[in-house]
Amino acid sequence: MTSTVRRAGRGEPVVLLHPLALSGAVWGEFATRLVAAGFDVVAPDARGHGAEPAPWDGAPFSIADLADDVATLLDDLGVDRAHVVGMSMGGSIAVELAARHPGRVDRLVLADTTAWYGPNAPAAWTERAARAVGVPRRRQIPFQTDRWFTDEFVRTAHDEVRRVAAVFTATDSLAHAAACRALGALDARERLASITAPTLVLTGEEDLATPPSMGRALADGIPGSRFELLPALRHMSLVERPALAAVVAAHLRGAAAPDLSDVDCGCAAHAEEVVV
Repeated sequence: MTSTVRRAGRGEPVVLLHPLALSGAVWGEFATRLVAAGFDVVAPDARGHGAEPAPWDGAPFSIADLADDVATLLDDLGVDRAHVVGMSMGGSIAVELAARHPGRVDRLVLADTTAWYGPNAPAAWTERAARAVGVPRRRQIPFQTDRWFTDEFVRTAHDEVRRVAAVFTATDSLAHAAACRALGALDARERLASITAPTLVLTGEEDLATPPSMGRALADGIPGSRFELLPALRHMSLVERPALAAVVAAHLRGAAAPDLSDVDCGCAAHAEEVVV
């Protein structure tokens, strides 16, 4: 049920799972840096997402369904195992994938994400779903950018903010709403203990959507995982600071991670999209 799949590079395969209401195009310079680091980067669009989504009948789906879509994609690509990097909704999908299909996930990175949005999640996400279809997409941009990026980044990285906003506006509103409802129903907390992939959890210090407490809960629940708080970042940390690809690449290789203070701002004002 995945649609467009962007793929570039050679080496160990890494699947990048994108946030809500965006697509594999969002990864930009972060994906480019992973390619340069020697990975085979695969960036699919989730069910119903992307400028040219695969046929979708509008039926409800769950985050577990999206995880199964990724497993099917790996079959289609002839990939037995892959590293998986998921951000926001993509991180929730990655949690389900690693729990449901442990043999398919080598190493795991979960950025700005959660396994559960809390007891009020169904009601809150039902409201989000209604706004997804009831408010013109361009009018949703200020709310989104405030959550995605720090104020300074919005002020200074105009080209990159516009690029990501364009990915958002191209997303089908009905798919956005369906994914909202799926996130509202998500509760993968009991499955965290079954995840065997070595896991790195990253959360922006200023993340308003999945605050650091949610990242720490993931790390507490996944055996042997590591949590890193990312200073001065919000919900789309890997897009705002693509230089974090160095931290991610080190984890995927099982190497010592560079000190976060040594990771430059990596402003992605001229980000390039990974293409097939």
